[in-house]
Amino acid sequence: MFVEDSTTDSTAVIETRLTHNVHRLASSLLAEAALRETVPLSALEQLRDFLVANLHHHHESEDDDLWPQITAVAPEAAQALDELSGEHQQLDQALDLLASVPTTAGDLDVEAVRRLLHDAAIAVRDVVHAHLSHEEPVLFPALRAHVTAAAWVDFAQRVIATTPPVAGHLMVGFLDEAGTPEEVALVLSGLPEALHPLLPAMRAQASEDLRVLRNGA
Repeated sequence: MFVEDSTTDSTAVIETRLTHNVHRLASSLLAEAALRETVPLSALEQLRDFLVANLHHHHESEDDDLWPQITAVAPEAAQALDELSGEHQQLDQALDLLASVPTTAGDLDVEAVRRLLHDAAIAVRDVVHAHLSHEEPVLFPALRAHVTAAAWVDFAQRVIATTPPVAGHLMVGFLDEAGTPEEVALVLSGLPEALHPLLPAMRAQASEDLRVLRNGA
C-alpha cells in the first residue's frame, strides 16, 4: 500500500494521487505477470485492456478538461502543462503498441505472445512511472492553488461519467491497494448510487483476479 499523510490535503490531490498509484500498480503488475506461465492469457488481456482504456481516458481528461481549467486562472502554468501533454503523446504511442499485441496464440506460440506483452508492458510501465514523477510536482501544487472544491467535484463527476466500462472491478481492487480505507471511501463516494451495492462483489472479483495475476490460476 502507498501510505502518505493526507489529513490536510485537498480532495483533488488525494483522488489524483490514488488514481496515479493505481496506474503505477497496474502497469507494474502487467509487466511482471506477462511472463508467468501459470497466468492465463485471458487474465493478462483483461488487465491490459483495463490499463489501456483507463490511461487513455485519464490523460485525455487532463488535456481536454483539467489543464484548461488550471490555465484559465493561472496562465503561467501553461508551459509546464503543455510539456506534460507532450509526454501524454509518448504514452499514447506505448499504449497503442500494447493494445496491438495479440492475446491469443494464433500464428504465434503462447511463449511468443507473452514476450510481446511483456516487452510492450515494460515500455508502458516505464513511461507511466517517469511521467508521473514529472507530473505530480507540477500538478499537485496547481490543484491546491487553482482548483476549487466545487470545480473538482464537477470535474470528477465528468470523469466518472465518461470512464470506459472495462473491467471496472479492477479499479476498486487497485484502489484498495493504493490508499488508506478512508481515502478509498472518499474516491468511491463519487460513484453513482446504483453502483454502491455492487462494491462488495466487485472487490471479491478483483481480489480473485489480482490473485491469479500474481500467483497464477
